[in-house]
Amino acid sequence: MSSWVYVTLVVAVIVVVVVRRLRGEPLNVRDLCAPPVVLTGLGLWALWQRHGLGAGDYAWVAAGAVLGVALGVARGTTIRVYEREGVLWQRYTGRTFLVAAVSLAVMAGFAALAGRNGLAPDARPVQLSIGVGFLGEALVVGLRGLASGVPFAPERPVAGSSFGLDRFRR
Repeated sequence: MSSWVYVTLVVAVIVVVVVRRLRGEPLNVRDLCAPPVVLTGLGLWALWQRHGLGAGDYAWVAAGAVLGVALGVARGTTIRVYEREGVLWQRYTGRTFLVAAVSLAVMAGFAALAGRNGLAPDARPVQLSIGVGFLGEALVVGLRGLASGVPFAPERPVAGSSFGLDRFRR
């Protein structure tokens, strides 16, 4: 897959997630967990494709991942988690975007520092940074949802995903 197609797909996933969460959406486990797992997986795959990394490079990547999770946790505390129609919902707030902007600045500074210390740009996959940030966010939002005692929203059916088995549902 060419790099521009890959980047376009990653950006599209991020835009869809942010727009849905800005409007407010039912909070279900798949939507909470899938984007961070997919983006983190893509980032790890991109990192795996990079040959010639040493222990120091991996130390920078690990530090960046820890920082990304911490910033995601901070962003997750700003997300409104509430009950609607008997299930959990989530919605990004203005503070969420403020924390996201600060997070972007911090991560850009960290990337610049890593670059100055010899870490190659392709050893810093953007998808990994975004994915681990979403993982931190999902951790906080998921725990807040569990603590509320309100059930998570049921999974929305994905068109064509039942492989014709929906006729067996009751």
